[in-house]
Amino acid sequence: MIADTAAPGRLLRTAAAERWTGALVVTGRPGGTLYLTDGFVTYAESPAAPGVGELLTASGRLAARTWQAALDLGTAQGRVGQLLLDQGHLTRGELELCVHGATYDAAYFALGPVANGADFVAGQAHWLGAVLWIDAGAVDHESQRRQRLLDEIFPHPQLDSAPVTLAARLPVERVWLTATQWELIVHADGQRTPADLAQLLGRAGYATVQELRRLGALGLLEVPQPPERPAGRPEFVRLPPVRGAAVNASRPIAAAGADHPSLPARADHPSAAALADHPSAPALADHPSTAVPDGHLTGVVPDNQPAGPVADDHPTVTIPAAAVRGMRPPGDGARLPPPELARREPGARLPAELGGPAVLEPTGADEVLLKRIRSALRALR
Repeated sequence: MIADTAAPGRLLRTAAAERWTGALVVTGRPGGTLYLTDGFVTYAESPAAPGVGELLTASGRLAARTWQAALDLGTAQGRVGQLLLDQGHLTRGELELCVHGATYDAAYFALGPVANGADFVAGQAHWLGAVLWIDAGAVDHESQRRQRLLDEIFPHPQLDSAPVTLAARLPVERVWLTATQWELIVHADGQRTPADLAQLLGRAGYATVQELRRLGALGLLEVPQPPERPAGRPEFVRLPPVRGAAVNASRPIAAAGADHPSLPARADHPSAAALADHPSAPALADHPSTAVPDGHLTGVVPDNQPAGPVADDHPTVTIPAAAVRGMRPPGDGARLPPPELARREPGARLPAELGGPAVLEPTGADEVLLKRIRSALRALR
């Protein structure tokens, strides 16, 4: 494997000059892979560009089950394209045209300005097979030309990967749109990226980005601003919430060796093994006073009342109230201060949920009920 961390295009030209056969794997966002045979590019793929299968099935030219059957039969031998030709599902001109467009489309994203580096893995071939032989220099030159064209339309590359968000207000009174631009506006929901829209509509990734740049130049899209952070500071990462038997990380934990007993875990509980490694939560079998093989935990017992027998067949574990009230954070002998409540202005009324039970307002007498009572009294005379 040969690596080049400077420029993937330079490694591509070297592979073409020395007639290498293998895969040029480009890292970065979005990255991609170019497949070469004797120095010629036979196929390219990238996460930001639809492949041959997506283009053929989304356009309706090929049924999805036919494409899947070709993948199942020809992937191991690298003959997917040849199977479609031999069985008459596609003509050679149709397949070559589709492969040509998909290769240039994916090569643009793989050789883009955000590419970090490239590795060449010798002997690798794509499962589609060698349908076309494209000059590697022409692929590199076309990728650079497309990049210059996008900068001339609207020099904001952040539109190429961010979710497409429509502008809240038009900057002009009247706007003329093409059919492709209208489809993009209809399907843009603030969550789909240009790659998602290309996959959904069955269009080339570069053509989708090009139309989005034009919409951005018209002022119809919100241009995302790149996040600004000081140099040398890592990007902020929001941790996912804890799940399962874990607790909130911000909750104070009792210090080891405190003057209150630790809460043991049941030996047969799934979390007993995890709690056994914690110094403040020994295993149930190691606790002398609460070694209960099948115990149930009860509520807190007041300090002035001893723990009495419980009418239950299962033994219990009791916890003194002082132990619960004396929880301290690790390494701190003082208790946590109580949370501050919102201040209330003098004379202000309490909220409805704090003002006690609601008082029902008196309503008028039920005339129907009074008439029935009067009729019943008359009947008793």
